[in-house]
Amino acid sequence: MAFSGALTLTDLNDFITPSQACIKPVEQLNPNKPEEKDPGAAATEIQIDRSGAYYEVTQESKSITNGTPAPAKKLEQAQINLNDCLACSGCITSAESVLITLQSHTEVLTFLEENEKNRGRIPVISSTPDVAPVAESYKVPVISIAPQSLASLAAAVAASPSTSTSEHPTPLQIMRRIRAFCVEVLGFECVFDTTFARHIALQEHIAEFEERWRAATEGGSDVASTGTGAGDSAKGLPMLASACPGWICYAEKAHAEMLPFISRTKSPQQVMGTLVKNWMGARWGKLPNEIYHVTVMMCYDKKLEASRTDFYSDIYSTRDVDCVITTGELELLMKEKSWDITQPVPGELDLIEPPLTSRGAFDPFGNLKSTAPRTISTSTDVKSLKTEVAPIHFPELLTHPGTSSGSYLHAIIAHLQATSPVPLALRVQTVRGADYEEFMLSKDTGTSGEEGEVVFKGAKCYGFRNLQNVVRRVGRERGVRTTSGAAGRLGGRAGAGGGVAARLRRRAAEGKEEKKERAYDYVEVMACPGGCVNGGGQLKPVIAPADASPAPTPPPPPPVVDEEGYKRDWEGSGVAMTLPPTTNGTGVVDVTQNARWGSKEWTRRVEEEYWRIPFIEVENRLADGLTGRIYDDLCGFGDEIERAETRRRYFRTEYRAVENEVIGLAVVW
Repeated sequence: MAFSGALTLTDLNDFITPSQACIKPVEQLNPNKPEEKDPGAAATEIQIDRSGAYYEVTQESKSITNGTPAPAKKLEQAQINLNDCLACSGCITSAESVLITLQSHTEVLTFLEENEKNRGRIPVISSTPDVAPVAESYKVPVISIAPQSLASLAAAVAASPSTSTSEHPTPLQIMRRIRAFCVEVLGFECVFDTTFARHIALQEHIAEFEERWRAATEGGSDVASTGTGAGDSAKGLPMLASACPGWICYAEKAHAEMLPFISRTKSPQQVMGTLVKNWMGARWGKLPNEIYHVTVMMCYDKKLEASRTDFYSDIYSTRDVDCVITTGELELLMKEKSWDITQPVPGELDLIEPPLTSRGAFDPFGNLKSTAPRTISTSTDVKSLKTEVAPIHFPELLTHPGTSSGSYLHAIIAHLQATSPVPLALRVQTVRGADYEEFMLSKDTGTSGEEGEVVFKGAKCYGFRNLQNVVRRVGRERGVRTTSGAAGRLGGRAGAGGGVAARLRRRAAEGKEEKKERAYDYVEVMACPGGCVNGGGQLKPVIAPADASPAPTPPPPPPVVDEEGYKRDWEGSGVAMTLPPTTNGTGVVDVTQNARWGSKEWTRRVEEEYWRIPFIEVENRLADGLTGRIYDDLCGFGDEIERAETRRRYFRTEYRAVENEVIGLAVVW
């Protein structure tokens, strides 16, 4: 599913650069020669005077005298903010746009139909190297679903008129209904959620933070002082979260000086890709290119993430994640296949006992036991004896205290509190609403009202407006010169001749040095306001009836007229609109709060659904044991240095600055 064609850059320049779609036209000093009017041509046109004002003039009154337009209608200038700019997909390259287009629910359906024809076929390999196989072999289809997508679907089902309060399904029930759909209707062999992959990502995240912490405290150096480039190994603090592909894409193109601070740990989606293509494939006796892995994500940028060259195997010519679809595309799939997700499936309420080994460890290959007969309640299911691979089970819907965007910051805080030799007290401070909060760990003095020494300071930063403030702050704190363009470079210590460091030295010389505030040690960064539950691929706000009684269908809202007098079909473009209270007499409760691109109320509902997944500590301990087993299988039992390098190769990645080779002034209009 591609981005809207109306919001795509119209030139061929692959970068953030002035474009016909978003640039203010320059003034034309040479008057145009009179031209004959073509039949059917527009009766009006837009002209710009010397001051830059826009005017709508008719063909009969478009003569200009002394640089002033003839009587015409003055138009309001378009105001484009950062959120509008980043929402239009114009900053992605044309090659990336093609990759996004190729990852859609139609591609999934096409593959599954063709793949089913290959079931049981053995490819005939020609002795001539240049001749392709006569028939492709069957690929094992696997699908992984993000918990935020489950929460969005659960909120939509709960708001559906056909769902009563007593029938309000949990995300676990939604997961089992989707599993039934994917197995019985689409033909997937295995259906997983990504929470176990997130569990591994959190452990790797904590390990990387410890490495950076030691490098910054014991080594006494950081990125800026050592002159480490954006493509070199990561060192120092603060560590910035890397699970949001929108933030990564933006940093690589606009703030390359931030790349050394970004965590190298893979996102849960890509960790799941490693597990499916490498660990599961080895267990099944399948090569990575003999498995087709689909993920359901809350964000369109996850399509770009899966398409990165770092996650592509040149040996097997396959990606860790072959195709990414959004929550909305999964819903569209179910509608096209006439699958009603509001209806329960047999066994969706069964309590499943985790399979354990004789030593009490989680056994991914064991037999599941439930409290009642079941049909669909495992991570994989047999369908009409067609299953090509043995069942593998993961802990289902693991949760972590913290945020609905992965709990990366809270996982580090919990680790520091658990491993600290002295008690640490947590203090939370709101900087700008719930999307920008600071978290401080200080030594517990045992005295009420007295704060001890702050040993850790982190922040939760959601939304691009807050993200910009964090980038500038990190630059000031770490002496890194931030840039506004895509060719950012590390500027070294900003204190040789001026800047913050120079001012501090001058104040110190004058005896006016202020107490230095502790710099950030970690920042959980997400591009979307509200975090991942408000991702761009989530379902739109649902308008539900105010009571259980059926309400008549409300009349369609009148077309919206913008400030320039043009009619806009916002709803047709996927924009959530609000009906005027005076015309809404049908008992319809609107949840959009006049929000164009999102809804705080709807995000709150999705957040509530996300936390309806219960936290079970014993399952997390079992997941820890399974994680160790997977590490052993993938990394072996050899030398610790070699084992660590293998672990990094499987669960970490790299980032690189994307250079802009286009000069804006050289663009031909």
